[in-house]
Amino acid sequence: MKIRLFCVAGMSTSLLVNRMREAAARRGEDVDIRAYAESDMEKCLDGVDVALLGPQSRLALKKARTLCEPRRIPVAVIPVAVYSEMDGEKALDFARESRANIRGGKKNE
Repeated sequence: MKIRLFCVAGMSTSLLVNRMREAAARRGEDVDIRAYAESDMEKCLDGVDVALLGPQSRLALKKARTLCEPRRIPVAVIPVAVYSEMDGEKALDFARESRANIRGGKKNE
């Protein structure tokens, strides 16, 4: 699964990306997880399975949907509790749930 995290500068999500990679490795899952600045979103969506925004980027959700929905890429804001704990397991689960919810017709806020 190809997951992209976006935040204001792409820096604060780097720790969460590392923890998500560690969680995926423990689970034996093959994932490609990277963090970018939200301003780079448009050029970082090729082949992406799910796009996640850091809570501080919540205001960019409308723009993210404009970029992601035509490409059928689920996009959601990472819950504050998951983000503040830097919980890689929960963040990875959230990415999977976000992908499943969009395919099931629900939109994530």
